[in-house]
Amino acid sequence: MSFTKEVEFIRHLYNAPAGNTVALHAPTFAGNEKRYLEECIDTTFVSSVGPFVDRFERDIAEYTGAAAAVVCVSGTAALHVALMMAGVERGDEVITQPLTFVATCNALNCMGAIPVFVDVDLDTMGLSPDALEQWIVENTTEGPGGKRINKTTGNTVMAVVPMHTFGHPVRIRQIQQICNRYGLALVEDAAESIGSTVDGKHTGTFGSVGAMSFNGNKTITTGGGGILLFDNPDTAARAKHITTQAKVPHRWEFVHDSAAFNYRMPNINAALGCAQLEQIDRFLQSKRATAEAYSRFFADNGNGIRFMSEPAGTRSNYWLCAIMMPDRESRDAFLQFTNDNGVMTRPIWELMNRLPMWSNAQTDSLTNCYRLADTIVNIPSSVRL
Repeated sequence: MSFTKEVEFIRHLYNAPAGNTVALHAPTFAGNEKRYLEECIDTTFVSSVGPFVDRFERDIAEYTGAAAAVVCVSGTAALHVALMMAGVERGDEVITQPLTFVATCNALNCMGAIPVFVDVDLDTMGLSPDALEQWIVENTTEGPGGKRINKTTGNTVMAVVPMHTFGHPVRIRQIQQICNRYGLALVEDAAESIGSTVDGKHTGTFGSVGAMSFNGNKTITTGGGGILLFDNPDTAARAKHITTQAKVPHRWEFVHDSAAFNYRMPNINAALGCAQLEQIDRFLQSKRATAEAYSRFFADNGNGIRFMSEPAGTRSNYWLCAIMMPDRESRDAFLQFTNDNGVMTRPIWELMNRLPMWSNAQTDSLTNCYRLADTIVNIPSSVRL
């Protein structure tokens, strides 16, 4: 099975010389990155204390509309702390989607929490509010203090973690309403969705806490890192304390008032983030132009390939552009052909319930998850300047 015209289109889109591989998502450094990094070195503020840490937190809070933001060393660490701040404890169950990057479930594992996997919507590729409410109604009952209790396991169902897949917002308002109706904490995994909004409101700000990632392959990067978004500055202050070893401020004494973590983002990483955030508008403009070009091409290409466009009522950052192949056989053929011909493409993640760590997790039918796992492919999505 040949996909020559698809390869030629992508190589032309990225102006790739013969013999060069088109990356899936390469970082773009076209602003003040070097200047800010040199400033860190010149001032010796390269660790977790420094002016760029404070600035990056302020800038992200302002950009997203969050009341406060707290940087972390990784997106997984941010999710871990987000779950803590939402009140999730060891043995609690958390409803999420199996169609996600493994970090979502690794954060749950850090908490000793138990994932419950519910289906996604085909258009958003994220947690389905209809499937979510159906599972709650059929599988839980109200317990003491209004908490939801799993009728099968007897465990408390504490929270819901939707993930905005590839930057496409889930139906977060409906999910928020369901969480409010059943007394469940809403923790947004917005790792991939900086710049994505629903009716003008930024992803990661619909619940009490959300988490983002700035890994090297994200829309903007700090090399490695993440951030927590809060609707309450007091909760943010508590999270900041937890991520900095719970050290009580003192000029020389080492006193810590609780067990905690060294999840601090170094100033040198935050400096990179500040420079990247200064450019985010043109990054997003470029990525949307790329998505529009793909959408036009695949609408007319005749191979039965569907480009995954932003859901209605949302604005996606198009972090990773995605296409839906007709079936598993064509998906595998497309992956083979493109990668053999210098165009990096990747399948969607293996479903979490298919991994050995969570193979015994409770699920619903996951009908849409299985279909998407068989057909979705990510195609090159780097910024083009």
